[in-house]
Amino acid sequence: MNLLKQGSDWLVDQFHTFATVDVVYDQAGQQVSVPATIGRTIFEQTDSFGVVQKFESRDYLIQTSQLVWAGNEVLPKRGDRILETPGSTTFVYEVMAPGKEPHYRYSDPFRKLLRIHTKLVERI
Repeated sequence: MNLLKQGSDWLVDQFHTFATVDVVYDQAGQQVSVPATIGRTIFEQTDSFGVVQKFESRDYLIQTSQLVWAGNEVLPKRGDRILETPGSTTFVYEVMAPGKEPHYRYSDPFRKLLRIHTKLVERI
């Protein structure tokens, strides 16, 4: 067995077991409850005047195998929503990234874990 894959799988499983919160992933009105690890990414972009702007994304690390509708794994799309309720308030995050940055990426070389970039758009 590939030792690197075995170690990567172990690490992803540890995140899943010990460092997740339950969130609701919404894609075109279809929802699924999934465990997610919270993270962040700082994006830097230079505007047309040469000024560097920084953007911070709230990231959700979700196992690829958790995003399943009708038995099929799906990938994140821009505009999808992630709902996080850490008490009596639900925070709604939209899947997006600034400019032409990708809105998600794989966090491991074996595509087991997705890092999904979001921005807070609503509190309910």
